[in-house]
Amino acid sequence: MNSSEEIAVAGMSAGRSALRMGPAELVQAAAMARRFYLEGKSKIQIAEEFGVSRFKVARVLETALERDLVRIEIRVPAELDAERSDALRARYGLRHAVVVESPAEGDDESPDPENLGEVAADLLGELVTEGDVLGLAWGRSTIHMAAALDRLPPCTVVQLTGVYDAGTAERGSVEAVRRAAQVSGGEAHPIYAPMLLPDPATAAALRSQTGIARAFEYFDKVTVACVSIGSWEPGISTVHDMLSDAERAHYASLGVAAEMSAHLFDTEGRRVGRDLGERCITVEADRLRRIPEVVAIAGGQRKAAAIGAVLRSGLVTSLVTDRAAADYLLTESSPGTHPALDRKDPDGS
Repeated sequence: MNSSEEIAVAGMSAGRSALRMGPAELVQAAAMARRFYLEGKSKIQIAEEFGVSRFKVARVLETALERDLVRIEIRVPAELDAERSDALRARYGLRHAVVVESPAEGDDESPDPENLGEVAADLLGELVTEGDVLGLAWGRSTIHMAAALDRLPPCTVVQLTGVYDAGTAERGSVEAVRRAAQVSGGEAHPIYAPMLLPDPATAAALRSQTGIARAFEYFDKVTVACVSIGSWEPGISTVHDMLSDAERAHYASLGVAAEMSAHLFDTEGRRVGRDLGERCITVEADRLRRIPEVVAIAGGQRKAAAIGAVLRSGLVTSLVTDRAAADYLLTESSPGTHPALDRKDPDGS
């Protein structure tokens, strides 16, 4: 994840502009540059060694850069796109934006690329500190992320949503919580319940059960959360796939464009169909907004508009995505503000 820097310190064969310097100047500049860039010595240390002022050292180093005596090359792993990452971070006010290469051309029908989860796992290793409470919501990308974890400081891990199907808990979000806790050596608080229930009464009854209630008690303590994003279409939104045809049509009529942790959003990031939350086992949007760091993992052209909608909601602070989605997000209409930085609810409620 960390970028590496390659510093080339030229000698007498420096570029044409550097040859305007005399041989003694060239040799001294090369030596100072080697001390500063390759050996990590301070300007004061270099000044003492060469018997000059630190201001002289600073001028020599500046001249070495201007005249091509020193060349600095910033390299990041090939799968990371630093330019798009920085542009996306600035456009939405994100704390962190990491853009990775997209799947092979023509593979738009696939779910989130698995390499998103791998990169997100590395990012989580940077963001989580000892004593944090890590929250994981249901999603294919968060499951891939948990599977790729190989380092994590000691922390408590709590599940933020029920599962797509209680029968798949062992290979779903419950297993993701267990895996993260195993890597960190901390406590795990899974939720053994479906995400969507038939009615509000059933959902309320489940929330009061001891194990689920204990997990919910940790929601206000979560410091870092990982979530997935779905667009409102089959196979791309877990909630969409769990509803009946009539229910899908109803929520579509409300203008739903995206789904995250069983919360629905229109294209402007406003929440719609809030009644659905009464039937769901999930972290409330208000609680999610109070979590200091919320990392969304989602990519692909089919999810691009949905990612933009959720970014406008102000619920997400960081994003791991791919080039296909990033290109859409960088060319769509401007969000106007920095929603990830402001953390404001677009509809003010």
